[in-house]
Amino acid sequence: MTSQLHRRTVLAGSLATIMFPPLAFGQQGRDPANQEPTNMKVRFSFDRHTVNATLYDNPSARDFASMLPLDLKIEDYSNNEKIAYLPRKLTEDGSGPFGNEQPGDVCYYAPWGDVILFYASYRYSSGLIRLGRVEGGIEPMLTRGEFPLRIERAE
Repeated sequence: MTSQLHRRTVLAGSLATIMFPPLAFGQQGRDPANQEPTNMKVRFSFDRHTVNATLYDNPSARDFASMLPLDLKIEDYSNNEKIAYLPRKLTEDGSGPFGNEQPGDVCYYAPWGDVILFYASYRYSSGLIRLGRVEGGIEPMLTRGEFPLRIERAE
């Protein structure tokens, strides 16, 4: 009886995987280069500027959203990004390389524990996890300097 029940369970699971692959693999099998946006919107406010972004459907982005609202400091790093250190590290579940980098990406750099707003070209590096995408232009991010930053959910 137990052997027959086990075979049925394995068979049912196999059929579900074949018939409904997105449901069977969920977040585990997603391609970090082709993530779907969610309806979760966030607002980054600094130096009289507001940058809105849509988060992607991945464990790190959900973990980031669970921390909001946040009051941090944003600063320039290199010539292509603004960074802000989070109060704790985010989960890295489901992360992986992606190759379609572009200005306007919102990312998390796991080794340093910072959220990044890219405003110019960049290349993927190990530990970089894309959280979402800026809506609208990148012009506010071109303001150089260090500023108080408020990150909150946007309606």
